[in-house]
Amino acid sequence: MSFSIATAKADITPAAGVNPYMGGYGVQGPLRVVTSNTPQLHPLWARCIVLWEDSSPHVIVSLDILGIPRSMHQALRPRLIALASWTSADIVLVASHTHNGPAVGDMLDPFIAYDISNRDQIEAYTSWLQDRVVTLVKDTLAASRTTVTLDYRVGFAGFAFNRVGLPTVETAVPMITARASNGSRRAIIYSYGCHPVSAGWQEEWDGDWPAEASDIIEDDAGAFALFLPGPAGDQDPAGDRGWDLRNEHGATIGNLVVSASGSAGRALTGPMRTQFREVSLPLDIVATPANLAAVRAAFVTRMQNPDGQPAWYQRHAESMITRIDSGTYATSIPNPSQVWRFGGSPQLKMAFVGGELVSGYAAYFRNRQGGSNALFIGGYANETSCYVPANNFLPPLAPSFGSYEGGWDPDYPGIAGGSMVVYPQIAHFRAGSSGVESAVIGALTEQLA
Repeated sequence: MSFSIATAKADITPAAGVNPYMGGYGVQGPLRVVTSNTPQLHPLWARCIVLWEDSSPHVIVSLDILGIPRSMHQALRPRLIALASWTSADIVLVASHTHNGPAVGDMLDPFIAYDISNRDQIEAYTSWLQDRVVTLVKDTLAASRTTVTLDYRVGFAGFAFNRVGLPTVETAVPMITARASNGSRRAIIYSYGCHPVSAGWQEEWDGDWPAEASDIIEDDAGAFALFLPGPAGDQDPAGDRGWDLRNEHGATIGNLVVSASGSAGRALTGPMRTQFREVSLPLDIVATPANLAAVRAAFVTRMQNPDGQPAWYQRHAESMITRIDSGTYATSIPNPSQVWRFGGSPQLKMAFVGGELVSGYAAYFRNRQGGSNALFIGGYANETSCYVPANNFLPPLAPSFGSYEGGWDPDYPGIAGGSMVVYPQIAHFRAGSSGVESAVIGALTEQLA
């Protein structure tokens, strides 16, 4: 079996007058609106690599947006499946999780997070973006291919820290390099587990440090660069945020990848094996009439804002009351879980998990799968509907002051708080042996076996 690749990218920066609303940081300050007079620091890209194993294609598409909404993913996937003779498991979509890109779909909820009632511009851009992705994949499938070999190695970086104070800190920078017959680097897929927020709050479109890293890789290595976000749910960049820090962190990763990929790593071989499934992550909500009445009463109290909470908590409470009254609340969240497996010694397994995966899961699976040398794992894949916390982010193990990533606050621990306010859900995840941690570990363990 032999490998070949085709690559392409498309500019997905909103045109002037089209969806000026920025996604990310919405709840932390006034709505950011990009106008025709606002300078653009860096184009936003959709990047595509089609990896052919003989006549069988596999594709990864990376988008410079905060996250892929479930509605967008569910609309895109059947359209992409129809483009080639492949299965759903052969298609990976990821968001880079930049916080200086456009609001897309209902990720995050525009009304709750940004106080936007008219979604017409956001929906129009989201529809355009879906068409853009389909065209990009179609064109890449039809593009000329380069026969390549694949090799894998892992570098290490140290600017991420665990913002929750837990001991798991991401350092691995895994990279897959596709080389032409003369040894030149044709494409590099790389990763690091750290929130792309080094630039901080800005009002210009930008892909943050991964955009800088990809520019450096493409300029200095002459290779197409595609970033896969690692398990960054609880990982933040150290330093004073701003353009200088964005450039510094991008240079750290970009220069590392250029240097490390200069010589071949461990050879990857076929046959490739791919799997895709959805995992049901249970919310901590008891759907009895008596409990729902109590939950509704808590949201009514929260709407009156007795504790001086920010305005998005009241907008969330209003939305949840509507869901309870109409019976449209959810008791679980579906989350994609995908694995690609390469041959070689040892094998390389790539795990693509939806949502904002926290680093403890990566540590757990690396410990059982041969470390970062054998496992390439990350989040923000296919759709981002929530944080994916572990038991130590949830009651009773989490700190008494609550957990943003875990989605709860101590004032009303029986209803959603923290991140679950803006995603938005009625409650945080269930903990314990029948909760979110068990669901994530059980599904991915089966796929990695």
